[in-house]
Amino acid sequence: MKKLLLCAVVAVSASAFGQRAQKGDVQLNAGIAFPHRYADNVGLYAGLDYGIHNDVTLGVEARFGSKNHHNHGDERWFGLGFNGNYHFNRIMQIPNNWDFYAGATVGFNAFSHDHKHDNYPDWHESGPGVSAQVGGRYFFNNNFGLNAEANVGNVFNGGKFGITYKF
Repeated sequence: MKKLLLCAVVAVSASAFGQRAQKGDVQLNAGIAFPHRYADNVGLYAGLDYGIHNDVTLGVEARFGSKNHHNHGDERWFGLGFNGNYHFNRIMQIPNNWDFYAGATVGFNAFSHDHKHDNYPDWHESGPGVSAQVGGRYFFNNNFGLNAEANVGNVFNGGKFGITYKF
């Protein structure tokens, strides 16, 4: 009976803790984004990561945000970035149901606004840029988890929180 219980625990652990970044893995991420400087400017993001090495992923991500400046008009923001991340699980011996990473993003932001007053300041400019990120994921099983990330820079600045689905 003890051997059967031990085998069951090992089987469940193996299926529940095989989520760290692996070469060839594809992960879809989506959720809410907190772009730029404004805490009330909540947007959406979606991205895809591909494992090119057991500790390295390359990915693409898009974010969209919108803000109403009360009597001054609306502002919309769209960002597209290409990222590279190093995953620390193996070298730091972090349990496989966790995934901690850091990296850089290069991309482009596009801002549009319909300010109702000519003297209203334009806080953002469209254009290319770079950002750095640090983040983590917690996987509930082999395919599904939660993610959170903090960003600094001029492509993505703020953070995000969402879900990850691993194919």
